[in-house]
Amino acid sequence: MTETTQNMLVIRWLTIMMFMMFAMTTDSVGVIIPQIIKEFHLSLAAASAFHYAPMSAIGIAAVLLGFLADRIGRKRTILLGLTVFALNSYLFALGNNFAFFLCLLAISGMAIGIFKTGALALVGDISSSTTEHTSTMNMIEGFFGVGAIIGPLIVTSLIAAGVSWKWLYAIAGSICVLLIVTALVVRYPRTMKTTQEPIDLRRTLHMARNPYAVAFGAGAFLYVAAESAVYVFGPVYFAGYRGSLALLASYGVTVFFILRAAGRFMGAWLMSRLEWSGVIALFGLAILLCFAGSVLLGVKGAVVLLPLSGLFMSVIYPTLNSKGISCFQKSEHGAVAGVILFFTCAGAALGPLSMGLLADRLGDPKYGFMLAAGFAALLCVGLAYNWLRQPTRRLLANLDAREYGVSHPETKTSNLRGPRRAALPHDQFGR
Repeated sequence: MTETTQNMLVIRWLTIMMFMMFAMTTDSVGVIIPQIIKEFHLSLAAASAFHYAPMSAIGIAAVLLGFLADRIGRKRTILLGLTVFALNSYLFALGNNFAFFLCLLAISGMAIGIFKTGALALVGDISSSTTEHTSTMNMIEGFFGVGAIIGPLIVTSLIAAGVSWKWLYAIAGSICVLLIVTALVVRYPRTMKTTQEPIDLRRTLHMARNPYAVAFGAGAFLYVAAESAVYVFGPVYFAGYRGSLALLASYGVTVFFILRAAGRFMGAWLMSRLEWSGVIALFGLAILLCFAGSVLLGVKGAVVLLPLSGLFMSVIYPTLNSKGISCFQKSEHGAVAGVILFFTCAGAALGPLSMGLLADRLGDPKYGFMLAAGFAALLCVGLAYNWLRQPTRRLLANLDAREYGVSHPETKTSNLRGPRRAALPHDQFGR
């Protein structure tokens, strides 16, 4: 193995560990929320601030600071975000106040928004084609799914041992320190600037008007709004279950995360062999059926169908994220990653907030899941349109040739292919 190959391998694992580390904290809120409701005597909507506060901060940082990955480089951006995240995580041990914790979560979210946009931009630098980019993104998000399993297990173990949930952040901070040391010594690939346009916030805001960035961002918004319903409010909804599947109800969110992680690892293989738009359109329909069944059948159906939806959700977000970023030149990946991440976090914040308010007002968590089913329906329609009309096929093929030197991998024969589309004009490339 050459030095260059070893260096790229280290970068891949560093990126994987970053995603896994912050998933340990962000996806543990479903287990933490019941604890803070008891500890601080909060309503469901107020307690869900533990989810939408950091998500909002991630989104704000992504859109305001996403350009840093293109301007100062992937390495410096990642180091900046990781350093702030590590220092902030240790401060959780010093407080015992709800407002204090919310402030720390907001700072943590800002840090994640910085280093995640750097990491997302880096995926394009270490990929050899848009198809490999999608496969790599599914693998990385698979490890994110592993972190989403580990985090709640750590919180559950801490609570069972009589230790506060807040020590989860000290553990995450310690992992972050190791990542910082690794990032300091590894050599990152250089991304060449291909435009004279200033790399700043104005450029990012201009990117936010691009139809491709908006379309993939909207898809990410709807997906995350539906997904977060399961792990944020699933434990509260399942608590009302009385039946023979009580064990599944108790571990429903864990099963959801396991299936989501397993599906993403499968997706890394699947997306390199099948046409991506057909796969996610089919899975989008399956998600809608799971949510519709959970509403129509009530909690008895939800304890089975909501965890099962994790398998179908698995490949959708990393694929949407990857294809959205791949619609732009590598030198713009930081900015567009920030735009899509903003939509992602908007869905993660506004989705649970609206569901919590609706559930509180009507007195039953099932009404929140009815709203989530609406998000899933809109997502299903969008994915079906993308498959049938193929608006990005020729654009991705041309960018494969220009950015990676690959000859039209998107035109491979597949039994999940929709109709062909005409070539897009040149001025659609990231403008």
